[in-house]
Amino acid sequence: MLKDKVLYIRDLADCPPSYLDDPGRREFFEIVWLKNEEALHTIRHDFQTLKGDWIYLIPPYRVHQLNKAGKNGVLVSFKQEMLEDDLKEFLLDVFRIFNIQGEFSCLQVNEENAKSLNAVYKLMEEEYNQSSMNLIMLKALLKVLLLKLIQLKEHHFTLQDIHEKRIYEFMMLLELNYHEERTADFYAGKLGISAKRLNQILKEKLNKTGVQLVHDRLILEAKRQIIHSENTMKEIAFNLGFQDRSYFSRFFKLHTGNTPQEFQTKVKNHVLQHENTLIAN
Repeated sequence: MLKDKVLYIRDLADCPPSYLDDPGRREFFEIVWLKNEEALHTIRHDFQTLKGDWIYLIPPYRVHQLNKAGKNGVLVSFKQEMLEDDLKEFLLDVFRIFNIQGEFSCLQVNEENAKSLNAVYKLMEEEYNQSSMNLIMLKALLKVLLLKLIQLKEHHFTLQDIHEKRIYEFMMLLELNYHEERTADFYAGKLGISAKRLNQILKEKLNKTGVQLVHDRLILEAKRQIIHSENTMKEIAFNLGFQDRSYFSRFFKLHTGNTPQEFQTKVKNHVLQHENTLIAN
């Protein structure tokens, strides 16, 4: 059902299994807004049972899936191409609020902010449901919604400088090449700077080196395949460019503290207990 779509908007109560099971869904950013619900992730104990509005920002190729059954709220899913005409500074902020190098991000929304966000969402929903929707209008409204979510983070992640363009380009290169290319030299060469300078920029803005970010992306994809694919561990290792399954297992344990098999068992047990895959790293 997501074939040829770049945007998908739905009430959670009316979200069909065909969306949840669609293989194309992995390419979408997801904004999941739970309304007057308990949070689905582990938070401080004193807030654990409080109901409220929670917005989950889940990046493409995510590991986690939210169990939306019986939940009150809305869903906005979109492909990156909905944003591609925007400034790179804005795109970097979007990547950061979605925790593009991690699992997901979550915001608690107060009544005032919920009212403001809902006004934008209603305009989006109305346009989306038109018989001939205006994609330009929807792109503009999506940008307004994302800008409001960026503001909710209470601070901006970046200063306005030349390095933002390089970080954005590094992230795009990473998505295209992380399976095969794992050295800072490769990415620095594509960007026309030295590996040392690339690592300095990444450390300053993201607090990680190029190789660390490549490894994070490999682990994220490994987790996603372990949870959501039917592939064997050997097949997953091969898909990620590891010729030796035992080396893949050591690599995974070094970065997560668990072997792939231990992680898979941990996830299965968690899903049985909690009916979702929002687990701690």
